Amino acid sequence: MAASAAGAAAPPSALGGGAPPATAALPPPRRRLRSLHPTGAPGFEPLPKPYETPPQPSSTSSRVAGRRPSPRAAPWRRRRAAAGAPGPADRVEAHEGDQQRAPKGWVIADFLDKLESLMGRGQYGSTALLAKVGGIVAERAREEAAVLVAGGEVDERKVTELERVLKLMEMDLEMVKAAVKEETLRERVEVARARCRQAILVAMSL
Repeated sequence: MAASAAGAAAPPSALGGGAPPATAALPPPRRRLRSLHPTGAPGFEPLPKPYETPPQPSSTSSRVAGRRPSPRAAPWRRRRAAAGAPGPADRVEAHEGDQQRAPKGWVIADFLDKLESLMGRGQYGSTALLAKVGGIVAERAREEAAVLVAGGEVDERKVTELERVLKLMEMDLEMVKAAVKEETLRERVEVARARCRQAILVAMSL
């Protein structure tokens, strides 16, 4: 009777039967929050992580941005190539043609033009020096005219007219040399310049 009572008082686990022992309750699974701006949405640029560096522009893009336009893109280059630039031989022929079309007395006119420019700028130093330079230019013009007459290239009557104007120009320069007042000097210089321009016109008509 005592043994049966002890067996009846023993717990069910000791007897190897009954329900298993209770275990600790597991926490419920955490729900993953979805971002309001998914990475796949257009216009979304995720912020870089602290250990990430921003992407650098490639050298190819910089070369493309700084590339010069192709010469083929310029229409004026094609037109110039189609027209054809003059070569050295063409330039020599053009220069010889200009010399043939130039007046016979263009050398004399060049001397006189430089003298007229000198008087116009007023950079002749002194009036005595200006008169001396004018005499040298007139003498050089006479020598060139004599060469043209000897070669039969110009009319002697035009050379005589040139000689007359050169003589008047030398006289005007002597008057400039003798001027005392500043106002008188300016007036006589203008008269000499006008005479020099007249000599240039005669020389260009040779």
